[in-house]
Amino acid sequence: MSNLPATQSNAANASSELIQLVSFNLEKEEYGINVLSVREIIRMISITRVPNTPSYVEGVINLRGKVIPIISLRRKFDLAEAEYDKRTRIMVMEVVGEMMGFIVDEVSEVIRVSEKEVQPPPPVVSSGIEQECMAGVINQAERLLVLLDLERMFSADERVMFNSAA
Repeated sequence: MSNLPATQSNAANASSELIQLVSFNLEKEEYGINVLSVREIIRMISITRVPNTPSYVEGVINLRGKVIPIISLRRKFDLAEAEYDKRTRIMVMEVVGEMMGFIVDEVSEVIRVSEKEVQPPPPVVSSGIEQECMAGVINQAERLLVLLDLERMFSADERVMFNSAA
């Protein structure tokens, strides 16, 4: 009888260690972001360009009366440009209390992983300024998934600029 409460407690601990991630693709690489950060995923729509913004800022959109900045993750990560197609999506997320949209090539799935599966990024990869948003790497069977922390992607100055653009 004494094992039953311990088993239930262990099951509760195991479930609290699981994290849910939305996985998406950029140039055939797979990335993950905590599902709690994602507000919605929408198809590509018309984006209004905003002058005098960094190259990775695609522009702004009106999403149900709220103007939000749209970021090209391909440009932010210095990846080659690609044509938008029927799989291209805008992931609307909350980053440091502000709504932002991020253009990705394709949204794959929601996956559940144990926190123990998240490995720290290799030092040579995480030392770059642009890679400060890399929270870890998840090795699952035949695939590697790069876990992102968007809270660390933009400087305070960049967030101020986004708020003024929107």
